[in-house]
Amino acid sequence: MSSPALSAMKKPWIVIACAAFIVTLAMGVRQSFGLFLPQMSVDIGIGRSDFGLAMALQNLLFGLVQPFVGALADKHGAGRVVLGGALLYALGLIGAALATDAIGLHISFGIFIGMAQSATTFVVVLGAVGRVVSPEKRSSAFGIVTAGGSLGQFLVVPLASMLLGDVGYHQTLWIMAGLVALCGLLAIGVAGRTDGGPGLTAEVEQSAREALREAAIHRGFWLLNAGFFVCGFHIAFIATHLPAYLDDKGLGIGIGAQVLALVGLFNILGSYMFGRAGDMLRQKYVLSALYVARSAVIALFLFLPLTHVSALVFAGAMGFLWLGTVPLTSGIVGRIFGIRYLSMLYGIVFLSHQIGSFFGAWMAGLIFDATGSYNIAWGISIALGLFAGLVHLPIADAPVKRLQRA
Repeated sequence: MSSPALSAMKKPWIVIACAAFIVTLAMGVRQSFGLFLPQMSVDIGIGRSDFGLAMALQNLLFGLVQPFVGALADKHGAGRVVLGGALLYALGLIGAALATDAIGLHISFGIFIGMAQSATTFVVVLGAVGRVVSPEKRSSAFGIVTAGGSLGQFLVVPLASMLLGDVGYHQTLWIMAGLVALCGLLAIGVAGRTDGGPGLTAEVEQSAREALREAAIHRGFWLLNAGFFVCGFHIAFIATHLPAYLDDKGLGIGIGAQVLALVGLFNILGSYMFGRAGDMLRQKYVLSALYVARSAVIALFLFLPLTHVSALVFAGAMGFLWLGTVPLTSGIVGRIFGIRYLSMLYGIVFLSHQIGSFFGAWMAGLIFDATGSYNIAWGISIALGLFAGLVHLPIADAPVKRLQRA
């Protein structure tokens, strides 16, 4: 399944389609987790900070193992990595269904699923896609795959909400486990390591150690890490706590599923549009504008009276800006350093994203438990968005000299 010959026979659209469907399932299930908070916290007898810590551990493990999982995918191909991740993902969901205390939830929801997501989401499959598309079409292809995560959110979140109301969270988690297991079948479509594809033809041979050394001395690489930290904070905070925030404000728990689904729907368009923009405009400027727009949307949401309509408008606006950072950030990494070690290098940047997610999920829960309000967390989100808008501007995004010589 991992032979170069098998991968070479694949059409780019097959790799892109399978990658998009893998992300659709893996991210769709992931984005529904915030809906489980009310039922699970009551049934297991834990606080929001305990649930938030489980999600924080999930995000942190997602990031910590991502560079190593990405390196495995660069070396052996994405197929085997996705298959192993799908099986571990399903096991983590089943473990969460059987959890009876906070520790059990932290191990299953946190550690197992966190490690599994590193093998079944963007970093691994984007590396496979980057090898089969030409550089001038790369950002658009990444945008299509990223949109798959939003399609999953739009489809899976309402399904999870319906199941939670009909059969409860135990059975819902078992059904979700069956869905993510399908990623193992789709892994065939991204299997193999193509060493001569259009994404690699202009690159000079380089070892993984040399690639790490090259990235470590590039200031733009660390500025991308700083910016992606903010993206992780925003997404984890909103996905984990927005449903409960709206319920606290009297809009009911049902609107939580609606807003998360709407985020997914609008991000289908946003991911594709930002991916296209990355092929036509300077990616770092588009990223900067995206983060500033996030801060503006959050500020307006807090300033205007909270109603059912304003919550849905906020969801649509944030959805458009939700994962547009992925094709742009990964595109900058590929543009500067090339595609051969994209999964590993983007995996390191993604680690920063997941550290941000750790704080976004956990710290917001701590703030709420301590103050009874999310106001401080919202204020931090606005300030971080403005910070991210600034740090992308000085990035030197030209290809490194190694690629210029090639």
